[in-house]
Amino acid sequence: MTISGALSNAMTGLRAAGRSSETISANIANAMTPGYGVRSVALSSSQIGGVSIDGIVRNVDPALLVDRGLAEAAFTNATDRAGFLTRYEDMLGTPDDANSLSARLADFESSLVTATSRPDAPERLESVVNAARDLATLIASASDGVQQARSEADRNIGIQVDRLTSALGGVKELNQQITKTLALGGDTSALQDNRQALVDDISAIVPVRQVPRDNGQIALYSTGGVILLDGGIAEIEFTPVNQVTPYMSLAGGQLSGLTVNGFSVRTDSARGALGGGSLGAQFEIRDELGTDAQTQLDALTRDLIERFQDPAVDTTLAVGDAGIFTDAGAAFDPLNEVGISARLSINAAVDERQGGEAWRIRDGVNAVVQGDVGDSRLIQALSATLTTKRVPASGNFGAGAFSAINLAATLTSQLGADRAQADQSLSFTSTQFNELTQLVLAEGVDTDQELQRLLLVEQTYAANARMIQAADEMMQTILRL
Repeated sequence: MTISGALSNAMTGLRAAGRSSETISANIANAMTPGYGVRSVALSSSQIGGVSIDGIVRNVDPALLVDRGLAEAAFTNATDRAGFLTRYEDMLGTPDDANSLSARLADFESSLVTATSRPDAPERLESVVNAARDLATLIASASDGVQQARSEADRNIGIQVDRLTSALGGVKELNQQITKTLALGGDTSALQDNRQALVDDISAIVPVRQVPRDNGQIALYSTGGVILLDGGIAEIEFTPVNQVTPYMSLAGGQLSGLTVNGFSVRTDSARGALGGGSLGAQFEIRDELGTDAQTQLDALTRDLIERFQDPAVDTTLAVGDAGIFTDAGAAFDPLNEVGISARLSINAAVDERQGGEAWRIRDGVNAVVQGDVGDSRLIQALSATLTTKRVPASGNFGAGAFSAINLAATLTSQLGADRAQADQSLSFTSTQFNELTQLVLAEGVDTDQELQRLLLVEQTYAANARMIQAADEMMQTILRL
């Protein structure tokens, strides 16, 4: 080997060592950066001698990243579903809660039993009215809470569609930049990191699969079969509303669905085209979980109102008159059941706050004057109607007959079972997502290993520097001859 050849080889070795140290430093500095792929320098023997730098390799496992993205989508979906059911359960309360639906209904029944023993005591009659008011307030508040959750879900859908569109646009732009950089022979690792971070954001909203394309580009497809990005991006449109009410539904046309490139797509939890992530969960809350909750509340409220507007129970009532519980002051109309739980109130005739008199609990809602203060027959009838078993005229309670308290218990137990199942699903998806995240991190930057590599690079640098020094000494010796 000639002196000039040795010098040339040593110079290429120094350049390779310098590039390796830069790469290792970047790895250590970005050890905690999300989406960062650990780099290494690809080296090979040059045909003319020395070391050739072939480029920077970004070491990631694409299949593992896709699995982690799908797990994140399932986790965000389960989180939102469990959050709604927990929130709804808190509205109605659990049976051991003194302010729960079951407890309020039990208090109302207890107040009627207490008033039966002393129908002449005004405070006991007022206690019945207060218990009825508390029960109506809880049911109406729960209905309002359900609609508030549906309204929030509708707004979240609009926000997430905007985020999804923006992220897809970012991926498309990075695809183009990666292609240009590759054509110029540049390093695309940083661009790929940014693109992967955007793909991770998309995966939390909609579960996607990546498909490699030519020139370093990728395409994105939802697991529901929608082409989100393949050259161009899908045009996803949604129109939010300010406030969702019980009367508004997707099927009725009052609420917006999703369109992709101008075509309507399904948004249900079973076969939603963009379902499975947080976007699908928000549609499920707005159009399925929320509407089911409202339907069950309305069915319970209908049963309660009908029990007390029966002329056979209160003989002062005519057919079509409102009883103790009313639909915004009126009797229940079977053609206007939707949203009745939000309109539930007590009859003004028995409520002193509305100008009524509590003695009508004893003498009849439509009584004009007080009757015998010792007559407890109506109060006994009111108490008995609570325990009478009736088949609910609506709702999803099955074909069995229920007392008022049993019907409320069935509703809360169904909700508890749904919430427990949602929590179980959340626990599973959380574990899966955390495990896959740990696997991705394990394949990321290992600072100990990087420091070991840095020591080897330093040794390589010193060896090449010594080679240059030796060549210089030989040249100086030759020049002195």
